[in-house]
Amino acid sequence: MHYFDKIAPYYDDWFNTRIGKYVDKTEKHLVFQNLKTLKGLALDLGCGTGIYTLELEKRGLKVFGLDLSKNMLQLAKKKVKSSLLLRGNAYSLPFKNETFDLVLSITLFEFIDQPMKVLKEVYRVLKPEGEVLIGTMNGKSLWFLFKRLKSRFVETAYRYARFYTTSELENLFKNAGFKEIQTRGIIFFPSFFPFTNLAYHLDRSFSRVLKKFGAFVVVKGKKPG
Repeated sequence: MHYFDKIAPYYDDWFNTRIGKYVDKTEKHLVFQNLKTLKGLALDLGCGTGIYTLELEKRGLKVFGLDLSKNMLQLAKKKVKSSLLLRGNAYSLPFKNETFDLVLSITLFEFIDQPMKVLKEVYRVLKPEGEVLIGTMNGKSLWFLFKRLKSRFVETAYRYARFYTTSELENLFKNAGFKEIQTRGIIFFPSFFPFTNLAYHLDRSFSRVLKKFGAFVVVKGKKPG
């Protein structure tokens, strides 16, 4: 958490760059194209500065945001209007059984050591037929091969990340007890690709057939009724 507390003041700056805007727009398209939960209570797990907390709010859900970084949460509180933001650990969620209709977690799983423990906690706090969607970086993508190489010379979040493949993520979901598991991938061009508008449209076309190679993947499932 020391690293994320340190970068919190300028974490959102990247999303205002050309490539940051492209990535943000592309990832959000994939996430919300695949979310089916339109109402109820949602948990934004690893909410960071509240980027997705705010998006869930806009879509009419009542949202709890949870993160371990104190500095990230301070920034999130300046963005969101009605969500309750809490500092807490994903390994032991401070919620009762069967609380949420939706658990959304974007770019958290790269930075946890025990993903199954977290998924079991997610399973516990979801209502029957509740939906979970995890968005994470893909260990097989060209984008992150480049980013991981760069992180050896420059300190970035990728230095501390573990990258999963789509098969690993699907197996984690299955072993945690979820059903109706689906995977999609997006962002197939390296970060230095100059034509972001072209990339955006091609990404949307390839998200199903090339899911194993997208830099960003989402895996979703449901808790059995």
